[in-house]
Order: sequence, then C-alpha cells, then structure tokens
Amino acid sequence: MSRPRNLVVAQSGGPTAVINSSLRGAIEAARASDQIGTVYGARHGIEGVLKEELLDLSAQDEQEVALLRYTPSAGSIGTCRYKLKSGQDEDFERVIEVLKAHEVGYFLYNGGNDSMDTANKIALLAHERGLDLVGAGVPKTIDNDVGDSQFKLIDHTPGYGSTAKYWMHMVQAANEENAGSCPADPVLVMQAMGRKIGFIPAAARLADPKHEMPLQIYLAESPCTLEQLADQVNDQLRRDGRCIVVISEGFNVGDLGEVKDSFGHVSFSASQITVGQIVVNYLNKVGLAAKGAARGNVSGTDQRHAIAYASTVDLDEAYRVGQKAVELAASGTSGFMATILRDPGSIYSVRYDKVPLPEVANSERTFPAGWIAPGGFDVTDDFLRYARPLVGDEMVSLPMLDGRQRMARLAPIFAEKKLPAYVPQADRKKK
Repeated sequence: MSRPRNLVVAQSGGPTAVINSSLRGAIEAARASDQIGTVYGARHGIEGVLKEELLDLSAQDEQEVALLRYTPSAGSIGTCRYKLKSGQDEDFERVIEVLKAHEVGYFLYNGGNDSMDTANKIALLAHERGLDLVGAGVPKTIDNDVGDSQFKLIDHTPGYGSTAKYWMHMVQAANEENAGSCPADPVLVMQAMGRKIGFIPAAARLADPKHEMPLQIYLAESPCTLEQLADQVNDQLRRDGRCIVVISEGFNVGDLGEVKDSFGHVSFSASQITVGQIVVNYLNKVGLAAKGAARGNVSGTDQRHAIAYASTVDLDEAYRVGQKAVELAASGTSGFMATILRDPGSIYSVRYDKVPLPEVANSERTFPAGWIAPGGFDVTDDFLRYARPLVGDEMVSLPMLDGRQRMARLAPIFAEKKLPAYVPQADRKKK
C-alpha cells in the first residue's frame, strides 16, 4: 500500500457564516481517509502556502473541530485576497516547492471563480514539475455569483443561504421600526452587499412573500435611474405613508470613488461614499410625498458573519461540499470543484457532484432577467421558489459559555518550516 500523502486546504476571498463548516467537512473526511496523511490549513490562503505557514489541522482537538460549525467568518485558518497572476512565476514555483517539501499530494481551495482558476493552475504546474498533486475546489461566496446563469454548474454557493436569511430577518425587523417611526422617518433605505449581482438584495423579498409591506427592492441590474427611484418611492408614500427601500451596493448612482481589491473587484465598503447614502441624500433633496425625512442603514460585514442568522440548510450543505472535495481528492480526481445540484421537483433536495475547474473559472453568473419584476423594483415569485428552501425553517442553536458564544479555538501548531523565508512577489512591489 502506498504511503498516504498530506493535504493542504486554503481559503480565498471574503468569508461567510458557513465557511468553517466546509473546513470542518474537509478535516473530518480527510481524517477518515486511508489515502490522506496530515491535513494542513494554509494560514491566510495562498499567502500561507507562499510563506510556508501551515497549521496542523490533524493535531487539533476533535471538540474544537466540531465547533467550526458554529464559528463564523475565516478566523480559524484565515483567508486572503492575494492573487497568483500570470507573470508571477516565482510565486508559482514557490507554491510547488512548499507542497513538495511537505509531501503534499492534495490541494483544496475554498473560494469563488478566481480561486477555482488558481487551484487548477497549481495542479497543472505541479504535474509539469513532477509532483503528483490532486487539485480540487470548494465553492464559497455570499454573492451567489459562482457558476452559470442556467444553474447547471452549481445551483447555489455555500454562504448565500445564510446571507439571504440575514436579510429576511433584517427586513422583518426594519419593517416594525419603520411602521412605528414613520411620522418622522417615513423612508428607510437599506444597502445590501452583492457588487454587480442582485441575489443578496433580492432576498429581502423573503421577508414579505405576500407583498404586505411597503417594500421596494433595487438590484444592481434594476433598469431604473435615481429619478425613477424617487418617483416610485413617492408613489409608495402616497399609498402607504411609508416605504422601505433595499438597494444593492452596486446600483448605478455614478462615481463612488471606487476602491478595488487585488482581483479587480470593487470593494464598495472601502469606497469613499455608499450608494445608500447617495440615495438618502437624493430623496431628501428632491423631497418626499410625506412629512419627515429618509434615513439610511448600511449593513457591513455582519452580512457575511452573522452566525446567529445562519441557515441550518446552508451549514449542512457547506459541510457536505467540504466532504465531497476530499472524496474527489482521495480518489485521485484532479481538476474538479465539488458542487451542489438541485434535484427536479417541488420538494427541495440536492445532490453533490463535480464540475471541471476551468468551466467554473471561465463562467459568469448573472441574475436572471426573468426574476426581476416589471418596473424594476421587485423580484418575481420564481426567485422566491428558488431561494426559499435555502434559508431553512429553523434558527441555528449556538453553544454558549457564561453568556458568550463558544467558538472554535484551534491550537497554533504549525508544520516545521523546511525552506528559506519568502516574500510574495506582489508584496515586494509595495515596499
């Protein structure tokens, strides 16, 4: 029997409420495999590989690993926004050297489209350099923008269901406040994440599937201007005396002083001004068809780490794709991403499969135009039928200790470094 080879799991991009559930699935599946030796977590994604900072996950207490299910965000092993770009040959060679030095035969990358591209490139380069390495992907993003618009590559990404549930509850609570304070504050504008795709703000409709609230939803794809938005808000005020606006951070209001990350994605939360504030200012400038003023609420990174609002469906599915990725790796199936595919029929069920990494990396999901309601400020029931099963029916039950949440705390046990210190290429340019 051949000697088991080690596994490295890394994470890239923005964290989610369920990212650690995928990590737990990978750790526990790897521990149960005869093909896999030590499981390492790259500290802060691919940067941890480059710097040879490999946390020994096999040495962790089982209770702490189990608590990953209830631990949000990416603090356990960290994530990064460092991109391995064409021309960074030293970085790619360093990755191979580190993997070879630590007898790594399996590499899992948890992330979005760019991460799937990176995982594929590393696996291909390893084979060119004589390293028998299996590369596999674990899907992750709250935006739900991984895959294709026909939902054939993946039905939805782990992380989205929990952010959708967050917005369902936030809008319910906001409606109660707006109803109570509308004599002074008749309009509440709530800004949602999502960049240029509308799945997150669309989830606001889950709070009001029967259209009983004075709720308007504006996606990045919504075909209307600020002037039209103001007209529609004032029409709502004339009918109901109040209005709740949920708007995408990517809604076109002109120049925001946009800040971009290393992947070229706009970091709206780091930009000079927010869409939500521009809309509030504009509504108050042109005037409301009711006394009082518009107010704004710009949610931050709590949208992706609010574990109390995590979907139990999302937590379970995140765990299963982590497991599936390890199953693919252990069977020698390189170049694929573990995926979630929805079964046909009115009763929600899914199956776990694989799709080629290059197909995912080169795909681009858009919000289906048919799911945007006529008028451009709502979504259709087809979207509700798609999204409703993802948020589940229960609230997650969190482990508590002395009134505080008990989260996973992994011991800082790292693999012994075997190579000279290394500074990633992109970081050298900053100095």
